[in-house]
Amino acid sequence: MWKNLSKYADLGLFLLRVILGSLYLWAHGWPKLAGGLVEWKRAGLTMKYVGITFWPTFWGCFMAFAQSVGVTLFIIGLFFRPSCLLLFLTLTFASIIAYRTQGLLAAEHAIQLAIIFFALLFVGPGKFSADKG
Repeated sequence: MWKNLSKYADLGLFLLRVILGSLYLWAHGWPKLAGGLVEWKRAGLTMKYVGITFWPTFWGCFMAFAQSVGVTLFIIGLFFRPSCLLLFLTLTFASIIAYRTQGLLAAEHAIQLAIIFFALLFVGPGKFSADKG
């Protein structure tokens, strides 16, 4: 019974991309992107916890870009591996910032997502993608 499920690996990857990506876009990407300059600066100011204190609006805009455009590309499977790398790096910084400001429990979610995006770098998007695997 379990061996038959391997026939649906590409469907599983597609569902993972669409569901995980949509939830991430809704909860993290769109609010940062739609927040504009005020939200970008607020988000960028958190980079001080990793030693980056210059251009907070730029860094916040970069986060908004990675968490919205990057995850949209992830969902459709276009430039899949570069978008996974971008999301992995963004979530690695988010993990460090959350750990330094609130502790390990607060960083747990970002760490888990960083691991997922890192692993998907190697797995690829599957055959149901704009990249065509």
